[in-house]
Amino acid sequence: MNTELFIAKRIFFDKSTKKGISQPIVSIAIIGIALGLAVMILSVAIVTGFKSEISDKVIGFGSHIQIINYDTNVSYETVPINKNRSFYYDLKNLDGVKHVQVFGTKAGIIKTKTDIQGVVLKGVGSDFDWTFFDKYLLSGESFRVIDTVKTDRILISKYLSDILKLNAGDKLQTYFIQQPPRVRVFTVSGIYQTNLAEFDEQIALIDIAHIQNINNWSPEQVSGIELMIEDFSQLEKMNETVKDIVGFSFSPDGAKLRVQSIKEKYPQIFDWLNLTDMNVWTILIIITLVAGFNMVSGLLILILERTNMIGILKALGTKNWSIRKIFLYQSSFLISKGLLWGNIVGILICLLQAQFQIIKLDPANYYLDAVPINLKLWHILALNAGSLIVTVFMLVVPSHIISRLSPEKTIRFN
Repeated sequence: MNTELFIAKRIFFDKSTKKGISQPIVSIAIIGIALGLAVMILSVAIVTGFKSEISDKVIGFGSHIQIINYDTNVSYETVPINKNRSFYYDLKNLDGVKHVQVFGTKAGIIKTKTDIQGVVLKGVGSDFDWTFFDKYLLSGESFRVIDTVKTDRILISKYLSDILKLNAGDKLQTYFIQQPPRVRVFTVSGIYQTNLAEFDEQIALIDIAHIQNINNWSPEQVSGIELMIEDFSQLEKMNETVKDIVGFSFSPDGAKLRVQSIKEKYPQIFDWLNLTDMNVWTILIIITLVAGFNMVSGLLILILERTNMIGILKALGTKNWSIRKIFLYQSSFLISKGLLWGNIVGILICLLQAQFQIIKLDPANYYLDAVPINLKLWHILALNAGSLIVTVFMLVVPSHIISRLSPEKTIRFN
């Protein structure tokens, strides 16, 4: 039988203790722990949600991994590669790869009767995955590409539609500055909005056959090949695996191939997102320390209130560590109570925000129209376990004061 745990339970569940002098201070400590855990749950859910939302949007425009021509060209006028390579089919069957598709890019100028705007046209084929753009479609519809029939439809962003005063179904002219200059007439198929200004202000989607025709490419020539993987956390590993398969090989026309991940293509965005981790860790450390010190004050009051009991136990020969364990057990019960209420409050707020998007954001500054929530069970379990362990550990040293109390004085303490 665990005597210390038995005594701690009797004290914790004894209704008479709720009338003691320690109750207000202990209640404040419990409230502090509950609020601290709720804030930690919200902080982790919001920050991970923000990172996930922004990452998914960037990946939606550029996929996880791209295979492109190895050159020093940083413009949107790309040197083509041949998609009919032996590794193309190996990549499709590679474990961890969810989807493989080709793409082409070319800069152009959209002109209407009253306005003009530069854009980057991304050509897509029949193998293109429209899941991302269908999710952010505001009006109209996305188009589908058929290899045997070239479509003149175009998908533009709300930013471009507002500037150029275009709606779904309208026609527009696109000019391509080259020798000789080319012009194409497209019909707006649909309008999307991701609120990621860097991409919404530029990207429009068309049939890749137009880019191939304008650049005098063959149907097998593309700007690159995109890979979507199943697990973003395995991006670096999958990128190295693809590099091993492609092997920086040369195309028959002498072009060298390069493999780059989305993090390598947009390092500034992902470096910025990684900085948010430091903010979360700072919040977690500060809140845990504050909750721990609140509980330390509560523990000292509990010891003060039970001084007579400590003296009696010592007089009966109970060792100091056993008495300390009684108060550590009791503190653990109080901390658990605070954690329970913290979970209820934190998870409830997260669920309400995720369901009803109560707190809105300015998309121009945050790239999102509402506070994102990414609520994961293992995040909650880790926060609870970490808070309990750290707080109880902080109580070990203050509980040492028990060893300095003498039975003679504590029994007569009033």
